[in-house]
Amino acid sequence: MKAKQDFPTINERKAEGTREDGSSYRVLVVDDSMFVTKQISQILTSEGFEVAGTAGDGQEGLDKYKELYPNVDLVTMDITMPKMDGVTALEKIIEFDANAKIVMISALGKQDLVKKALLLGAKNYIVKPLDRKKVLERILACLKD
Repeated sequence: MKAKQDFPTINERKAEGTREDGSSYRVLVVDDSMFVTKQISQILTSEGFEVAGTAGDGQEGLDKYKELYPNVDLVTMDITMPKMDGVTALEKIIEFDANAKIVMISALGKQDLVKKALLLGAKNYIVKPLDRKKVLERILACLKD
């Protein structure tokens, strides 16, 4: 039986969640849905990203960002959450770090909030239900610019 070393180039591509030096991009996932958090985390880790932390609401997300700073490359931020919504958390993170890269996660029908978030400094957005290809595409586009 042939082993993996017999086919050295099979499936050999660089994981998209890693930099040129091989280190992983670090992402903070902020969402009040454990299901969505788990889904985003699985999509990211399957591509070599490191989930630096997770938070269940905007306030927790803001606190976690400050705690992890500067060792966080990107934040995925749900728009509708308890305590502090994603748009407010986005504003406060941008106040703290003007170079923060934040991708909003939104349910359908929240275009007005998405537009507001983009005007306030969000780099992109992803609409639920999550599509693996779109999640990676939008996150990578944000990290590369």
